[in-house]
Amino acid sequence: MYNHNSIEKKWQKYWLEHRTYQFTNNFKLPKYYVLDMFPYPSGQGLHVGHLKGYTATDVLARFKRLNGFNVLHPIGWDAFGLPAEQYAIQTHNHPKAFTQKNIDYFRQQLQTIGYCYDYNKEVNTTDPNYYKWTQWIFSRLFKKGLAEIQDIDVNWCGKLQTVLSNEEVLIKDGKMVSERGDFPVIKKPMQQWVLKITEYADKLLEGLNDVDWPDSLKSIQEKWIGKSTGTIVKFKVNKLTLDVFTTRVDTLYGVTFLSIAPENSLVKKLVKKTQLKKVTDYIKLAKSKTDLQRKENKDKTGVFTGTYAVNPINNEQIPIYVADYVLNTYATGIVMGVPAHDQRDFDFAKEIKLPIKFIIETKDHSKAYEDDGKHINSEFINGLNNEQAKQTINKWLKKSKLGEEQVAYKLKDWIFSRQRYWGEPFPIIYDKNNKPLLVTNLPVLLPETNDIKPSKTGKSPLANLTKWVNVTMNHHKYIRETNTMPQWAGSCWYYLGYLLKQPDGSYLDLNSKEGKELFKRWMPIDLYVGGQEHAVLHLLYARFWYHFLFDIGVVSNKEPFNKIVNQGMILGPDGEKMSKSKGNIVNPDEIIKTHGADALRLYEMFMGPITATLAWNDQGLDGMRKWLDRVYRLFTTDFKIVDDIKQINNSLDIAFNKFIKTITKDINEYNFNVAISQMMIYINACYDNKTLYQQHLEKFLIVLSCFTPHLAEELWHEQLKNKDSIFNQSWPTYDENKTIDQTISLPVQENGKLRAVITINRDAEQSEVEKIVMKDSKVINFLNDRKPRKIIYVKNKILNIII
Repeated sequence: MYNHNSIEKKWQKYWLEHRTYQFTNNFKLPKYYVLDMFPYPSGQGLHVGHLKGYTATDVLARFKRLNGFNVLHPIGWDAFGLPAEQYAIQTHNHPKAFTQKNIDYFRQQLQTIGYCYDYNKEVNTTDPNYYKWTQWIFSRLFKKGLAEIQDIDVNWCGKLQTVLSNEEVLIKDGKMVSERGDFPVIKKPMQQWVLKITEYADKLLEGLNDVDWPDSLKSIQEKWIGKSTGTIVKFKVNKLTLDVFTTRVDTLYGVTFLSIAPENSLVKKLVKKTQLKKVTDYIKLAKSKTDLQRKENKDKTGVFTGTYAVNPINNEQIPIYVADYVLNTYATGIVMGVPAHDQRDFDFAKEIKLPIKFIIETKDHSKAYEDDGKHINSEFINGLNNEQAKQTINKWLKKSKLGEEQVAYKLKDWIFSRQRYWGEPFPIIYDKNNKPLLVTNLPVLLPETNDIKPSKTGKSPLANLTKWVNVTMNHHKYIRETNTMPQWAGSCWYYLGYLLKQPDGSYLDLNSKEGKELFKRWMPIDLYVGGQEHAVLHLLYARFWYHFLFDIGVVSNKEPFNKIVNQGMILGPDGEKMSKSKGNIVNPDEIIKTHGADALRLYEMFMGPITATLAWNDQGLDGMRKWLDRVYRLFTTDFKIVDDIKQINNSLDIAFNKFIKTITKDINEYNFNVAISQMMIYINACYDNKTLYQQHLEKFLIVLSCFTPHLAEELWHEQLKNKDSIFNQSWPTYDENKTIDQTISLPVQENGKLRAVITINRDAEQSEVEKIVMKDSKVINFLNDRKPRKIIYVKNKILNIII
């Protein structure tokens, strides 16, 4: 049993001192950019679940480098955010100090696992040298009209005194609460910075055709963007016109009510005094629900406004309801109800006793008919199917100036303001007329202060810093923007930050000639590994920013991530998701002490496919450690190691070449667990022989180094007496001819009946085969001195003796 503690510390020190993993941009080699989604440095450190993706990319980075690629495999820290700020408030500490402490701990953990990161390329979103360029990108978005202040309803948490994204809000007992702390959340109108991601909706959809992503991931983004082609229909209410969006304009004759979103500004104009209290109470209740809760609620609810609209196609009076299942951010915030051909409309109409008018032929009137069919009770579209009816009504509406075709999206503009201290300051000041102006001298530094408690007015803690807030420039007084950017901002472009990062801690200018040349060479990222939970936040926002940078000429391609692999989760030993509250977290620090980092790495990759979600099992870890001990014994006990391949068994040479061929394919296809099985098979073959070939062992260690770099480096130097690091070697090649077994098993038949199986040389001629057959004891017995009348031989397949 080898001493993993001393060996691993020895080589970690060596790699740091010799700068083994230092990145060099070698234009003579093809590039390979492999990236992990960089971590948020929490105080809890990494658990084994985090390491699955990191280990996979490390294996690939080493493999690609050995195969002649110039590899970039960096790491950094997504270090701004609400958790650090809340912890700082609770412990009366500044978030900067313990964020740095957390980063140092994360880095130390990663180093003890032996990942081949060049820490000179490390980025930190809280570094002013870094967020200068986050602010620069915002400035360009502002100049292009893609960043503006809007009055919008937001998720407001009074206890945290900040706006929360929809993803940061949970539903408990039917009420909205914050993900962090379970504090009450309400809808509240506020002035917020908004980025107009909706203007890039079509580009973001089209770009999905150009990337190699899992279909499930593409589908999530497509549904989130939610492109719908429909029609705006104009319904009259006295002198007021309501623009109603529908994707089923063919059902216009079947409309029996309209529904309007509670937040829609037209509600005040529509509600009658007799209905005012009911509507007001209903709107208040709607504000306690998330958009997702409202959208996914199977039971439709609504309150009558007391007002009727006129259906433009038949002049019928139809009631208008305020309904929370209608979102004001989708299309016009008003939809039409067709109970006969939408099941939720059907249930709603039944509940409040509204008419149900079937206008598509069906025999079953007990439920809504939602399929294609022949239109009835619809005047000039009678007899037409759905698509024909849509086209005909759209032409009529356009000619009558009562409607027009339009595209709508579920995607909402990105609320970009946070009422927090620990985030990137906006490069914005306001003049006396409250007009926002850009600050050109970047970065705008986050001011040092210990007063980071939220203000009681709902403003950011920065609003408390009057000396910082009030600015005099050129004898004019200005006020700074006191909100900060969301945590997603820094992660939208960090993959470019790695390319710009210099050894002295500075960054090349994002829009510099040198920067653009680097982007042209290295982008897009060849492989991006991370969890599918980031599908509609980080990945969508990062793509938006990257498309924008393409449009302004900073980058030369449209999509940042060519291929994405979503690694599966590692669950706790109890089969549940790892969490501190469940007490099922497996700490890698303890495993490294007891089993070693190499055993940990190997087990992470051997558990199953990288995309599979699997539970942690200590027995599996023990098995990996025992196998590494077996490898160590092979190199350090009494096996005869020779320099002449002719001195080893030919079957071992074939086993080696098969091994290299198979494992090369397995790693290229991310089948890491299968690749490890191939290593085990080869080691078993070595143990079946007492004489081993030096070059085979060297090449095996090169393969092993991708998975267990410490042990491989140790055996490479100490047992095989090599001097340069194994990291700098080349991937082994194989002889295709030697991947084919030179002997085969040949069935021998008598008059078509199997009598024996003999071993012959591959491609042996019939005369040679017959000699072997006639000497076989089984053949001698069944022939019993009889002479064969004929012998039929199919080379390498079968021999049939005809009696």
